[in-house]
Amino acid sequence: MDIKLLTPSLSVSGQISAADVPAIAQAGFKAIICNRPDGEGADQPGFSEIKAAADQAGLPIHYLPAETGKVTDEHGAAFGQLLESLPKPVLAYCRSGMRSTTMWALASAGKVALPQIIETAAKAGFDMKALVRRIINGGKTPVEVVDATHDIVIIGGGAAGIAVASSLLARNANLDIAIIDPADIHYYQPGWTMVGAGVFDAAFTARTMGSVLPHGTHWIKAAVAAFEPDRNAVILDGCRVVSYRHLIVCPGLKLDWQGIEGLPETLGRNGVTSNYRYDLAPYTWELVQQLRSGTALFTQPPMPIKCAGAPQKAMYLSADHWRSQGVLKDIDIQFCNAGPVLFGVADYVPALMEYVKAYGIGLNFGRTLVSIDGPAKQATFSQAKPDGSKELITQEFDMIHVVPPQKAPDFIRISPLADTAGWIDIDPGTLRHKTYANIFALGDAGNTSNAKTAAAARKQAPVVAHNVLADRGEAKGEAKYDGYGSCPLTVERGKIVLAEFTYGGKLAPSFPKWLIDGTKPSALAWYLKERILPPLYWDAMLKGREWLAKPEMVG
Repeated sequence: MDIKLLTPSLSVSGQISAADVPAIAQAGFKAIICNRPDGEGADQPGFSEIKAAADQAGLPIHYLPAETGKVTDEHGAAFGQLLESLPKPVLAYCRSGMRSTTMWALASAGKVALPQIIETAAKAGFDMKALVRRIINGGKTPVEVVDATHDIVIIGGGAAGIAVASSLLARNANLDIAIIDPADIHYYQPGWTMVGAGVFDAAFTARTMGSVLPHGTHWIKAAVAAFEPDRNAVILDGCRVVSYRHLIVCPGLKLDWQGIEGLPETLGRNGVTSNYRYDLAPYTWELVQQLRSGTALFTQPPMPIKCAGAPQKAMYLSADHWRSQGVLKDIDIQFCNAGPVLFGVADYVPALMEYVKAYGIGLNFGRTLVSIDGPAKQATFSQAKPDGSKELITQEFDMIHVVPPQKAPDFIRISPLADTAGWIDIDPGTLRHKTYANIFALGDAGNTSNAKTAAAARKQAPVVAHNVLADRGEAKGEAKYDGYGSCPLTVERGKIVLAEFTYGGKLAPSFPKWLIDGTKPSALAWYLKERILPPLYWDAMLKGREWLAKPEMVG
């Protein structure tokens, strides 16, 4: 928690947690303002969690969220009104403190001299110079005034963004590349399933962003607010403008925790957990160890989602632990899947069904979680009926592992880059945007039909790298992505069904069948997941080493 003083009555900070609230109260703060919408980050606690802690500490807390880069004059006015009415000093927080500072600056306009606003913000580490331009231009940001220009701009410093930057630099070390991402931490998200099963420590899956960014790239530590593709410009939080020759968009997707009524208020307590959040995966393991009898629910929302096998991976590993402890017979395990089948590629279903039977798991297809009452330990589902109608079903639970519905980030869905469903509209082979020829995309935010996994990004990165350089006249031919995705289905501790497939569910094994038969549980596949894939991620994929990932050339 890095608190920065703006004025004697107001300080700002990045994201806080419920555990930080007692220290905030002890530091003398009398009120809190939250300026960050829920669901922006995989490690972000919800407002309701922090509110519960604030209520317990006797601190008034207010929710005034703004999407990144979209702080309006109305936000500024509302922020000013809160500052006048709340007991002081006040702590306002968002992702980095930038939105809170921007609201303060807008609220202060006309009351405090502009140079003083800019200097005060600068002392706290926030550049408000672009805000001056916005105020002067009546709230508009002229893209003709550019703050930075780079040959290649990459949106997102996750697995896809860093992999494609490294693949580009491996081909031409002199490229001028900027990576735009506001996060301080880079996560190895495929490891969170293992954290939830007590195999990995959470810290094993996290490294500082600065330590994983490729040498020679420019890190613009900011969030994207909007795109101006007709002018080759990106608008950042704080109204800064970055122009590009080529743009590569890979911001990941958004976990919509608010899409399930009551979920944000009970996450991380009352037996409600999810391996889809960094800080909750350890709670999953805690619940699994504590449960000796009762009902355990595991949910899967409608597709598309990040790693379609992850919801049942958590279930199998939990069941395996209960079996090892001799309590499996006392636990009713129910898998509530919004989809119609256990897994989308039929060749892997027989092996999975053997484990479903062995663990005594009840399968409930067409069942979508719509609300949850944590204190009452009740989950309500919408159940699809054979005639097409739906009914509501309420189930009791002692533990529930929830996978939230997922969608493209807000700034993507409202942009000119999006298709009608809100995903980036790209060619499934070349990964080039269908409208803007100098824009490419990879990773989870694209509208390609492949599985949204790190393995897919690992295969997509070299394709995009080659095609960008070909567009620059620095490479020949066109690379094509075949839809490869991989999902190591952890069916028990020590064995994995290694699902690998391309577009259309065509099997695409990386190893000969005598070594690893992906349609059957394999100890060697577990060794691959536990011992080989993490270093392959950190030291190969993120470093531009394309082992088993060379792109297919079609011209």
